[in-house]
Amino acid sequence: MAAAGTETTETPLASAPLERVRAALARLNNRQKVVLMVAIAALVALLVAAATLLRQSEFRILFSNVGERDGGAIIAALEQMNVPFRFNDSGSAILVPAARVHDVRLRLASQGLPRGGAVGFELMESQKFGISQFAEQLNYQRGLEGELSRTVQSIAAVEAARVHLAIPKPSVFMREELKPSASVMLRLYSGRSLDAAQIAGIQNLVAASVPQLSPASVTLLDQSGTLLSQMKSKLLEAGLDPTQVKYVNEIEASIIKRIEDILTPIVGAGNARVQIAADIDFSQSEQTAETHRPNATPPEISIRSQQTNESASTSPSAQGVPGALSNQPPVPATAPLTQPAVPPATAGAAAPLPGQINAAGVQAPIASVGQPLNTSKSSTINYEVDRTIRHVRQSVGTIKRLSAAVVVNQRKEIAKDGKSVSKPLPDAELKQISDLVKEAMGFSKDRGDTISVANAPFTAIEKDDGVPLWRDPETLSLAKELVKYGVLAAIIAYLLLGVVRPLVRTMVGPPAGEKTVGSQIDVRAADEEGEEAGAEHVPTASELLERKLAEVRAIAQQDPQAVANIIKEWTGANAG
Repeated sequence: MAAAGTETTETPLASAPLERVRAALARLNNRQKVVLMVAIAALVALLVAAATLLRQSEFRILFSNVGERDGGAIIAALEQMNVPFRFNDSGSAILVPAARVHDVRLRLASQGLPRGGAVGFELMESQKFGISQFAEQLNYQRGLEGELSRTVQSIAAVEAARVHLAIPKPSVFMREELKPSASVMLRLYSGRSLDAAQIAGIQNLVAASVPQLSPASVTLLDQSGTLLSQMKSKLLEAGLDPTQVKYVNEIEASIIKRIEDILTPIVGAGNARVQIAADIDFSQSEQTAETHRPNATPPEISIRSQQTNESASTSPSAQGVPGALSNQPPVPATAPLTQPAVPPATAGAAAPLPGQINAAGVQAPIASVGQPLNTSKSSTINYEVDRTIRHVRQSVGTIKRLSAAVVVNQRKEIAKDGKSVSKPLPDAELKQISDLVKEAMGFSKDRGDTISVANAPFTAIEKDDGVPLWRDPETLSLAKELVKYGVLAAIIAYLLLGVVRPLVRTMVGPPAGEKTVGSQIDVRAADEEGEEAGAEHVPTASELLERKLAEVRAIAQQDPQAVANIIKEWTGANAG
């Protein structure tokens, strides 16, 4: 009979799922139904919120800090490409799905977006027919300003830039000709700055883009109104460039490393501090000298050529009786006149004999030589010129002077009381350290190098652990995210386990083996009997019956609907 009743009870439930749901809902009172509906609605809302939070991390920044005109053009292009987008909390950035960031940037770049808030030479592409020369020149100037602005914005530290050009009209009068000028307004990123080399680079960039514009006529300002074009670097004023400064630093660092390497085995690691100041000569000079010295010392005299000339002559004197006869030509001679032969001139001619004369290498009797006798002698000597030509080209980057300062820590020893005591190094050891430092640095007294070695106790430096973990911004951000998701998960778990689960159990009914109230009462009674098994008082049958009836009354008061459903099932089973 019971089996037949069971079949008549389960068959309609299995065939009609809707009836099962109605029967399950019928087991709940009105208050429980309201709680169930509220819990389900809260769960759906929480799940949607969690999905929204998770989807937010899938969006990445496409562009930030764009102008209103560029922002509108970018949004219109995104809508045409059917790309979902959103804005950040401050509205200064456009977000798109992370998987499409690079694709969208390339597509927008092909359309010339973003334009940076300024128009370039694309303004010349849409020229109207019949435009005046003034308007055409104005559009050209606007396009040039826009292109320069875009170029300056490509610098890493520059967030935005505006360029204004003042190009005067050409004049045929040279005295009235004006030079062009330019002004550049820069907006730098937070925490960024421009050094002197970058400022000079921007000035030269703008000056090279405009004819007859000098870099000195380019004025630069930042967003705070600071005049950047007048900032001068001490290195530039000293005539050094960054490459030369880097070379000086490398020389000083190499000398410091050599000194520390040779002192570390002696005093220990970290017990010596070394500083080097190098004076480097970067001047480039070439010198050519030609020196002439007199040939005063006979051994150093060098004769190039020598020429000697000697001559002798006689001039006839008046002879005979004065008068007309002495002025007449001589009568032809009746006998031949002869002269003695002249011996050849030799370098080593002998001294003249008595009654003879030796002149210009000619030796003859005095009687045969007319009076008076004229002699002349000239000598020309050409000496080699003592000349020295020297061409000197000095090398660049030579060391003019080195200054070294070395501080050595005092040696620590353990005293009798167990405390650490610092003791100075002996003079002999300090002298040894000084000699080693001189050799390591290449000390030169002629060059004017100086060195100073000091022995002093080092002060212990407290280690800075940095920002505590609980104050680290990244840690705080991560903690906030964890707390947000943790609270969300805790609320969902409470709704599922504390609200929905008991209501679902009530709707489903008791498990198989505990279908009746009587069986539940028997189980509770058995538990109570087990707890009171060790007690001295053993309840009688009437007491057990009273307890069971009390349990049934309590269950009926707590959940009358469930009791009514059970009674309906009993009556339905008996009727079957």
